[in-house]
Amino acid sequence: MQSDNQPISAIPTNIITGFLGVGKTSAIKHLLAQKPEDERWAILVNEFGEIGIDGNLLSGKQDEQVYIREVPGGCMCCASGLPMQIALNQLLNEAKPHRLLIEPTGLGHPLEVLQLLSNQYYQQLLSLEKVITLVDARNLTDTRYTEHATFNQQIAIADVVVGNKLDLYQDTQKAQLKLFLTEKGFESKQLEFCSHGQLNPHWLSGKTINNAKPPCHHHHHHDADPARDINAEPFPEDGFLKAQNEGEGFVSVGWRFAPDQVFDREKLRVFVTSVDAERLKAVFITMDGIFGYNKTADGTTEIELDECIESRIEIIGENLNPDLEATLLTCLVAHQ
Repeated sequence: MQSDNQPISAIPTNIITGFLGVGKTSAIKHLLAQKPEDERWAILVNEFGEIGIDGNLLSGKQDEQVYIREVPGGCMCCASGLPMQIALNQLLNEAKPHRLLIEPTGLGHPLEVLQLLSNQYYQQLLSLEKVITLVDARNLTDTRYTEHATFNQQIAIADVVVGNKLDLYQDTQKAQLKLFLTEKGFESKQLEFCSHGQLNPHWLSGKTINNAKPPCHHHHHHDADPARDINAEPFPEDGFLKAQNEGEGFVSVGWRFAPDQVFDREKLRVFVTSVDAERLKAVFITMDGIFGYNKTADGTTEIELDECIESRIEIIGENLNPDLEATLLTCLVAHQ
């Protein structure tokens, strides 16, 4: 157990991975809800998009014993990472946590994250425990998933494969996941099932069986200037900033809005539910309060948040409507 006066060492560390929309954020929120009250936990989140959202969605109702830091803008491994290492080192020094959870983007390569965490420096600070990979068995008939290199790598490095969203499966789909693992040569992996990301905290415990291997190099394109930090830029006169990203067969677009930009909640609901995308996450300051939005193929959730500094939204898909920005701007109160 870490204390404020002890040097940081052997922090139990888990990677929670899985493809877009599988429920990683919900799973981490569920784990945080079960965190022992006397423990400090740290969460390092990577997002494919350039606009950081997950920190707000995970914090929800504030817990002083939970520390969250984001690495926006694609895979952590592409950062191999100066941005990742800086964020991780700052997080460890600030939190001195009893447990560290790392959530790579659903389009990231977690093997390379593992390699970075296994270097000599982090071997002294971290104790790498089980890698949890969430899978939605309903996607096993879709080659966009089963033939995607990242999807397969996420399963390959898993110590525990969790079939999430069990409540939505048809009768045969549990068996299909077991068969898929067998066909891939992974029948010995621990296989669990749950609904709504309700991971059992006991699944976290125990050393990972992964041995870090040389990273697989992959192409990852950033539309924006890599030296640009969109999350720290001052706002222009029109009150918002836009950023885009592209890679792994998907594109993302996101916006930050100045704190004085207030949205119409009902118009936002219509906008969010109408967007055709693989993934949407957002936090908005509205006339009715602050709300977070999380959209997957299974629907949209809205949660009330304690606070956020500004409104942010990130949308990921294979092809996105070029009119998204114009439609989003009509949701501003000033446009009524």
